[in-house]
Amino acid sequence: NIEKIIEDTLEMHHLEINYEINNKLPVPMSYNVSTTTIKFNYLQVNGYISKIRIKETDENLVKIMLYHVIGYYIDFKKTKHDLRTLKYGEDDEIARLKTTIETNAWEYGRTLVAEPLLQSYDQVRELDNELLNGRLTNI
Repeated sequence: NIEKIIEDTLEMHHLEINYEINNKLPVPMSYNVSTTTIKFNYLQVNGYISKIRIKETDENLVKIMLYHVIGYYIDFKKTKHDLRTLKYGEDDEIARLKTTIETNAWEYGRTLVAEPLLQSYDQVRELDNELLNGRLTNI
């Protein structure tokens, strides 16, 4: 149960983040900085898990996705990105900011991952990058 995993993980780390289901979300999970809310789509989560084929339980893969998304929360708490760049910036500025935010999210999320899951977290990060760049070869 994705909701239970999210609830337990947020509670374990004493994080005040809302969460909700959104079946129209085009990605498995996202973080909304304005509402401090993690949104998730069951179908997208399951589809993502089927693409990221590593020897790990579905529950742990959901946790890995969640830690990555929590990384956005931590990044936005620590760093005051000028999000106007995403709307008004030049293409290269937008790309740099997106890359910075994504890198920070993975790094900050990793700080919460329990030792036994670190290798899988790093593996999912690598596969996620390949998936985004259309280079994932294990499908």
